[in-house]
Amino acid sequence: MQIRDLTSHADRAACVELQELTWGRGFTEKIPAAMLLVALKTGGVVAGAFDDAGMLQGFVFGVTGVKDETLIHWSDMLAVRPEQQGRHLGEALKAYQRARCAELGVATIYWTYDPLVAKNAHLNLNRMGARADEYVPAMYGDATNSPLQGDMPTDRFVVAWAVDPAHAAAPCDALPASLPLAVTADASEGPLVEAPMVGVRIPRDISALAATDLAAARAWRFATRRAFTHYLAHGYTVRGFVRDADGGTYLLSRREA
Repeated sequence: MQIRDLTSHADRAACVELQELTWGRGFTEKIPAAMLLVALKTGGVVAGAFDDAGMLQGFVFGVTGVKDETLIHWSDMLAVRPEQQGRHLGEALKAYQRARCAELGVATIYWTYDPLVAKNAHLNLNRMGARADEYVPAMYGDATNSPLQGDMPTDRFVVAWAVDPAHAAAPCDALPASLPLAVTADASEGPLVEAPMVGVRIPRDISALAATDLAAARAWRFATRRAFTHYLAHGYTVRGFVRDADGGTYLLSRREA
C-alpha cells in the first residue's frame, strides 16, 4: 500500500464512494469532496491508502484547529474496505496522520468512537495508546441513517492520542479480582457503588446486535450511558479496556487511585 494525500478530484470522489460503502448512502455525516479539498489546503490531513492498481483501500480525514489556546488535530473519519480489514491498515493511516501532525507542531490528536464497539475500544486504548478524554451522549444526534451504527443514539468517547509515542497511555492487560460491575454481561444495570475501581461490560458486536435485536442494543446504550456519565462526573477516569470472547470490560478508576 502507498499512503499519500488525496490530491486529485478522482482521489476525493473515491473517498466519498468509500464513505458510502462503509456507512451507507443515506449517512448524514458524509464529508463531501469539496470539504476534503478545503481541509487539505488549510492544515488538515486528508490521506488514503492505495494498492498497486491505484484503488483506494482506506482513508483518514481530520482537521487542525485550536483548543484551550493550543494547536490540536481532530481526526474526524477513518475507513478501510471490508476485504482489507484485520491487516492493520487503519493503524498505518493513523501513523501517517500522526507524522503529519508532528510536522505541524500538534501535540494531541482527538477523535471519537462508539464505546460499545469492542474492537475499536481495543484498537484505540490498547494498541494505539489513546486515552478516553470525555463521554458525550448523542454526540452526532439520535441517529445517522447508517446501517452500520443502527437506529440508536450516537453516544461517543472522545479520545486523546499523544503525537509523541513516548506519551502514549499504557494498555490494561487484566481486570482486578472481585471487580464490581456497573453494567453486567447481559446489559443489566448494576449498583453504582463508590469503589476504587468499577467495571462496565460491553457486547462483542453491537452492530450485529442492532441489526437483529434493536431493543437489546438500545438497552446496552442506555445502561452504559448511565454508568459512564455517573462515574466520569464523580472523579473517575477510564483506566483501560480488557477484551474477551464475549466483548470486553472497561475499567474505571478514581483519579487518586
